[in-house]
Amino acid sequence: MSKTPVSFAVHDARFNVGGDDYLECLFSGGRWTEGPVYVPSGKYLLFSDIPNDRLMRWDETDGSVSVFRSPAGYTNGHTLDRQGRLVSCEQGERRITRTEFDGSVTVLADRWEGRRFNSPNDVVVDSTGAVWFTDPPYGITSDYEGHRSDPEIDGCHVYRLDPGTGAVRRVADDFQRPNGLAFSPDERTLYIADTAGGHIRSFAVEDGKLAGGAVFAESPGGRFDGLRVDVEGRVWAAAAGVHCFDPDGTHLATLEIPQPAVSNLVFGGPKRNRLFITATDSVYSIMLNTNGAWRL
Repeated sequence: MSKTPVSFAVHDARFNVGGDDYLECLFSGGRWTEGPVYVPSGKYLLFSDIPNDRLMRWDETDGSVSVFRSPAGYTNGHTLDRQGRLVSCEQGERRITRTEFDGSVTVLADRWEGRRFNSPNDVVVDSTGAVWFTDPPYGITSDYEGHRSDPEIDGCHVYRLDPGTGAVRRVADDFQRPNGLAFSPDERTLYIADTAGGHIRSFAVEDGKLAGGAVFAESPGGRFDGLRVDVEGRVWAAAAGVHCFDPDGTHLATLEIPQPAVSNLVFGGPKRNRLFITATDSVYSIMLNTNGAWRL
């Protein structure tokens, strides 16, 4: 693993996060890496290499990298459900799936009101087991990250899958390109990136519904993509670098990454204090003195 010296560019004195003064490069040679998720039961990281249509695995115990699944449905974002099963956004198949403990794949949702999704992009599971996901068109606009197809839905929206009935409900319909999403530690707020809009919006969450949607933060550089939240409620956002925002929306700091664009990130490791970062064709990590909120 190669190491690159890094430091945070601090924009606000309230930022008190420190840790390693270097990035570790865990993998390079992909085409567009995305969707990192840490699996604590196996001590490994899964991540997508979308144009190559493969899901990769980095083993924390020995640093090895292998192909976890290929073809992989041009998977993008991933998370774990409350039982530790992998939940994935398959851009190519235009669906949300769950990988069972025996390796079989269950389709959770592939349509809304009888029409196929565009290309599910990123996903989170709340403490009730509900699955929330975004649906921009990146997997159908060309054959690079999926299969060129005509959209069947009138736009790019955010959805919630009910854990009891399996019913899918549209919860936000005023985005240009909804992308990464993450809950606050108390699940009262859902942050959603609008990549085309250049901002992150915040929604109040109550009884499985969203309210509000004010702009939480404008991008200081690059286009927002994946999001994560730490135990202090700070929002960590992928764009041109990794940007950290206070819960009040103040831009606290930026971690520069030696790649043109950062696609996503996740807190992992045994204590959730290792930040894994997918950026252009590579995957990096840095150990910090803060911890990710429990949900992945």
